[in-house]
Amino acid sequence: MPASTTATAPVVLTARALLLDMDGTLVNSDAVVERCWRAWALEHGLDADEALKVVHGRQGYATMAVLLPDRPMELNYADNAVMLARETADMDGVVPVGGAAAFMAAIADLPHALVTSADRPLSTARMAAAALPMPDVRVTAESVSASKPDPEGFLKGAAELGFAPADCIVFEDSGAGIEAGLAAGMRVIGIGPRAAEHGPTVHVNDLTAVRVERAADGSITLTVTPAAA
Repeated sequence: MPASTTATAPVVLTARALLLDMDGTLVNSDAVVERCWRAWALEHGLDADEALKVVHGRQGYATMAVLLPDRPMELNYADNAVMLARETADMDGVVPVGGAAAFMAAIADLPHALVTSADRPLSTARMAAAALPMPDVRVTAESVSASKPDPEGFLKGAAELGFAPADCIVFEDSGAGIEAGLAAGMRVIGIGPRAAEHGPTVHVNDLTAVRVERAADGSITLTVTPAAA
């Protein structure tokens, strides 16, 4: 007989603002990421499968620094510019994460920001490819001095929206992003299979598991159905 799964009771969280990662959280760009980073890893004599374990969530130069720790950082910055151009030109297979369109519609009039390791051109291209609206507030690679897992991006997003970190909830899929959100003093809803092992506040399969409501006092109520363990 197949293994049984135990139904998990919904979790209710309240917040004043939502901070949203893009890749793996709103947009499934895994096909592009794998194509581009496999090619880069092979060019540098690295195991592509091992390289892909550290790619998600970080800016490209930071990933390169992990994979090639003895290489001068200026070479990583130069390679990262090439990588961003490759990724921006490749939208084949970019699709919304399950429930993303309805989720973005539900939060349209609520305080929220995109906080992504992509730069502005790449984030614009991927959100458009997935047919998702771009938030008015966007923190991209150009906006920060440090890549996730540094919390700078999430702290900047909260500040631009005008809310304290403790009043914000982060949506993230990667270990680096979850670490960044928690380090910022925020609660984190982990999205998808990569998130489970990194200790988010609650883990869901995709955005269909999140119901959004505005409370009478203007706060945001999230009713979240966790993924089965």
